[in-house]
Amino acid sequence: MRRIRPLRALLVTLLMTAPAYVAVAFNPLSSDAAVGFTNPVASAPYGADPWMGFDNGYYYLAATTWNNQVVIKKAKSVAALPGATETVVHTGTAAASCCNVWAPSMHKLAGPNGTRWYLYYSAGTAACCDGQRSFVLESAGTDPMGPYTFKGQLDLQANNGWAIDGSVATIGGKNYFLYSSWVGDLQSLFIAPMSNPWTVSAHGTRISYPTYDWEKQGGNTEEGPYILQRNGQTFLTFSASSCNTPDYKLGMLTLTGSNPLSAASWTKKSTPIFQRSDTNGVYGPGHHSFFTSPDGTETWMAYHANDTAAQGCGATRTTRIKKVNFNSDGTPSLGTPDKLTTTLTAPSGDPGGGVSFPVATTRYRVVNQATGKLLDAKNCAVTDGTGIQQWSSLGNACQQWTFTKTTGNYYRITNANSGTVLDSVNCGTANGTALNLWSSLGNACQEWSLTPINGGYLIANRGNGLVLDVTNCGTADGVAVRQWASLGNACQQWNLTT
Repeated sequence: MRRIRPLRALLVTLLMTAPAYVAVAFNPLSSDAAVGFTNPVASAPYGADPWMGFDNGYYYLAATTWNNQVVIKKAKSVAALPGATETVVHTGTAAASCCNVWAPSMHKLAGPNGTRWYLYYSAGTAACCDGQRSFVLESAGTDPMGPYTFKGQLDLQANNGWAIDGSVATIGGKNYFLYSSWVGDLQSLFIAPMSNPWTVSAHGTRISYPTYDWEKQGGNTEEGPYILQRNGQTFLTFSASSCNTPDYKLGMLTLTGSNPLSAASWTKKSTPIFQRSDTNGVYGPGHHSFFTSPDGTETWMAYHANDTAAQGCGATRTTRIKKVNFNSDGTPSLGTPDKLTTTLTAPSGDPGGGVSFPVATTRYRVVNQATGKLLDAKNCAVTDGTGIQQWSSLGNACQQWTFTKTTGNYYRITNANSGTVLDSVNCGTANGTALNLWSSLGNACQEWSLTPINGGYLIANRGNGLVLDVTNCGTADGVAVRQWASLGNACQQWNLTT
């Protein structure tokens, strides 16, 4: 089962007119000499349970948000994905699939309305997580970015039972919906026939459940099913063991019979096909999807993983990608997860080119979108432990910050006045963890990712996956800026200005 930090009630915000700063856009570079990239391609808070695909010249990536929004970003190259803008394509309501959006999976399918993109995701109630069910959106045309309309919930289990992590497989010209649900204490894999892209024609039947010890670390778990097909063979890959453990990993079934709806038609490999690498600092690699390189010659996998063994099912997970090789018998060979410091060759046909993130020598003001106030070092103090708040513009160095890239698309954020860096107090992991300034320690609690959304940025801590948040959406000078799970509101979105 998944774990989520508790969400606070969303307070009404007072939108105020922001000072007329000059916004700095992160524009694509013209080209790179080498077509290379480093993982992750999506960081906190939208890096878990990724789906990634390539269509009509663009990569598309969608991931878990933990709030009531479904988001997608796109880029011409994998190097540009970390700085690509997250677009909200659907916002759930109490009547239509709210909240705790997990595990989006996109499929381009022919149906009664012609060829469309269908986006499947799991969602439940605000109180996580027993309410999770599977839902589907339909695009208006063939653009993966939509717009989308809400088609409804898939009727997968008797008595409206729990059902997550859905994806679609086309086998023998017919579409099937794959997902995860429970039988007793065994979280198992199910398959259901589809009569159209938003309707199943029967409840799902169980085709696999945890039988090996490597599927039972921290809990009896099989989830996140996804199909890979090559040279007439069909493989069903899935995540095994609890995502709360560093032993979350991938297993595989092979379709060896003629009826995909029969458990007897699937043969499980007795060993995992992808798992943790302590040597490379990769823990809990799982929940994945497959996509084809731009030129169609290579198969790639998108997956999420953590940086430490202590991180679990939360927003610390980031999206990484890896080329898939194949064994002599045609089965996929996934190898070992790569270090974040490793420069990888991009998928074949990738044009290269990244994005220009903040320039290390430039001082930026960090302006909250809801209040128009600036990220501020309290009382301009220069000692370790100085608090962080919002304040009206004073035009001083206490409200100016530099961004220095560390590794794996993370940044150290330094106050221009004190030379100390933005720090997660005591490396806390809970909602409400305070921020302060501290001398550089070179650890993940002082590293931050930038995710563009709604014209601004979510600024998330590498150590805990929480984002910079104005306490209770307060509008006054002196309101503390802290860390909180992403709620999808403007109180957590920041503009960088010069």
